[in-house]
Amino acid sequence: MAAGSQAAGAARGAALQESLLIAGSSFNMKRCRLITKPTAGKSSIVKGPVLYWMSRDQRVQDNWGLVYSQELANKHGVPLLVAFTLVPKFLDATWRQYSFMMSGLQEVEKELLKLKIPFHLLLGKAQSCLPSFIAKESVSVVVCDFSPLRVPLGWVKETGAELDKIKVPLVQVDAHNIVPVWLASDKQEYAARTIRNKIHKFLPEFLTEFPPVTVHTHNSKLTMKSTNWIKARESLEVDMTVSEVSWATPGTNAGLKVLDDFCTKRLKFFAAQRNDPNKDSLSNLSPWYHFGQVGVQRAILKVKSYSSKHSESVSAYIEEAVVRRELADNFCYYNPHYDSISGAAQWAQDTLKAHKKDKREYIYTQEQFESSSTHDPLWNAAQLQMVQEGKMHGFLRMYWAKKILEWTSSPEEGLRIAIYLNDKYEIDGRDPNGYVGCMWSICGIHDQGWAERSVFGKIRYMNYQGCKRKFDVGQFERKYNKKRKLDKDELPAAFKKFKKQK
Repeated sequence: MAAGSQAAGAARGAALQESLLIAGSSFNMKRCRLITKPTAGKSSIVKGPVLYWMSRDQRVQDNWGLVYSQELANKHGVPLLVAFTLVPKFLDATWRQYSFMMSGLQEVEKELLKLKIPFHLLLGKAQSCLPSFIAKESVSVVVCDFSPLRVPLGWVKETGAELDKIKVPLVQVDAHNIVPVWLASDKQEYAARTIRNKIHKFLPEFLTEFPPVTVHTHNSKLTMKSTNWIKARESLEVDMTVSEVSWATPGTNAGLKVLDDFCTKRLKFFAAQRNDPNKDSLSNLSPWYHFGQVGVQRAILKVKSYSSKHSESVSAYIEEAVVRRELADNFCYYNPHYDSISGAAQWAQDTLKAHKKDKREYIYTQEQFESSSTHDPLWNAAQLQMVQEGKMHGFLRMYWAKKILEWTSSPEEGLRIAIYLNDKYEIDGRDPNGYVGCMWSICGIHDQGWAERSVFGKIRYMNYQGCKRKFDVGQFERKYNKKRKLDKDELPAAFKKFKKQK
């Protein structure tokens, strides 16, 4: 989004401070902004329900969007509704991701039912199905989540335009980041070092405990209906061949158990072992973070409570989960080309272009990458981990993407394949972190120029020998390659499309 649009949003947010949309004292109004146009002379009384349009943050508690919605509804003594718009397909998401999301939403529905808050699953794009639902329910105010990605931004923009026509305000709350993205910085940041102090400056104000979402007493006259989840599944138009994973149980309750397990068992090792793919020292929370089933803010509040025991690991995790994660949102929000070579810094574009025609020692097709059919057993093992488990160790994600750059015919093709595979198999695919990870590896985003070399130019280089110095690559290779080991007789068939340049 351009800086001008961001400034306009900030101005609307300021206007919101004096409107009928101010919530209770426990909600910091800097977390939200007005998407629709201010309506001059609009009544200061909200008569119809407040609707929370849930999307990126799929949880009930620890959710500033729902907290704000309930406080606003309570202020005006009106009902509170929650709606989720389920699109039949979204980028390269498969049944693996949709299943995880929909199971979590079923948990959301059950929890809302206990709080006397109706949950509505609407099938289709928001701009198509929300306006009619809003008119039917006589909704007075709509509150939505924030995402920096172009498709969700488009949904919000188009829905806001429809709501402008019927003069229903649309308020957006950044419940995903601890510091709202538009407040942390008003521009694309160059690197972690340029945003770190900005984030930490705001943490005392925004890293606070959540007020609870409670039984909504103004909903007593509403009928609570259950969702037809079978019909919802039948509406999907996604690849059903990518199966669910067994290690990650969807939903907030399961995610909070993973968080507790991390804090009590693995956090103490995080600082020292987080770059070793053979060590179980990571939080493993990215699927729950991605779908908003667990809020990063809740996780950081809990992790910080271990500061006296594991100060180095706590600091390292805050750097990863707060600074780096919010830097990724910053990049995707302020750079409309966050998933293409044109989104890279000029030096990176120039160096990739200069080396575009360099001879590659190996060139693989998308199908060969997808089936883990390269000459590199470590790369194959990392790809197999992603296909089988829906995740890949963070250190190997860098190596994996850089090798795709090295083994494809162009940087554009390499970036396309990396994003495609990431979004298809990772539970947390289609995420700012994923796009920035691919862009860092292939396009040097948030990095600097290094010694120039073939194919990579000045993009940071990684190789197999470097990985061997970091960890026991043989151990990792054996763990995954043994599950899909090719006979020597099968190798020619597996590699028959493989091309090696002399």
